[in-house]
Formats: sequence, C-alpha cells, structure tokens
Amino acid sequence: MADDKIILTGMLFYGHHGVTDEEQRLGQRFLVDVELETDTRAAGQRDDITQAVNYAAVYLSTKEVVEGESRRLIEAVAEGIASRILEEQPVRGARVRVTKPSPPIPGAVLSGAAVEIYRRGEVVGKPQKETLDGEKTTAV
Repeated sequence: MADDKIILTGMLFYGHHGVTDEEQRLGQRFLVDVELETDTRAAGQRDDITQAVNYAAVYLSTKEVVEGESRRLIEAVAEGIASRILEEQPVRGARVRVTKPSPPIPGAVLSGAAVEIYRRGEVVGKPQKETLDGEKTTAV
C-alpha cells in the first residue's frame, strides 16, 4: 500500500551553517521542503485533528533545527530535521530537502545548492515483535 503524503514547501529560515567561517559567523537563508509519509485515512474519514500530523509542530521543529546549532554541512541540517520529525510525529518516512540559495561558489550562477534525504521511521501503529535472536522488528 502506498502511503499518503503531507508536504510542507518553501519554509524559509535564517541559519548559521556552512563550511567557511564567514558562513558560520554571518549566516544566510535556507529553504526547506518536507514530505512526510503517513496514513491520513483516520484523520480524513473522521475529520479529526487529533488523528492528523501536526503541521505547526513540523514547522516549528524544522525552524528550531535550522535556526539552532550551527553545522558545517546542509546534509547534517537535513539529518537533524528528519530525525526530529520521525521522533515527534506519527509518520513512516520523511523526505527533507535543504537548499542554500546563495552557496559560496566563486563565479557560479545558480539558484541554489541542495541536498535531499529520505529516512524511514518505525511503522506507526504496528506492534513490534521479537525475532529468534532477540532483536525487535516491526510487524507488517
């Protein structure tokens, strides 16, 4: 079964990430898109917000990561966002794109440099079972 998706696009934040000292000191804008895999049926069929992913919380978590601790790589920023969302929200997977609109590439003419990652979390609502060797796995 294909998962439903919730997509937040064009989130713009100011952070202090980058390899150079100037990027870390001065900061710059970062554009973030998040695509979340989840099952929206319960929320949609019941029109029940308590069954839905909290868009505002996803936005605030993303903002806190981007505007928080300085990181050298946008890959690390994307990992921080994905990890936080997977811990806090009832989602199966998170695709995160972080774009640096003004990368410090001498002589370059481009609209930005970006990284996109996809991470999966536990399958929400599925109990875990123990394997013969004692490891826990998600029942499917």
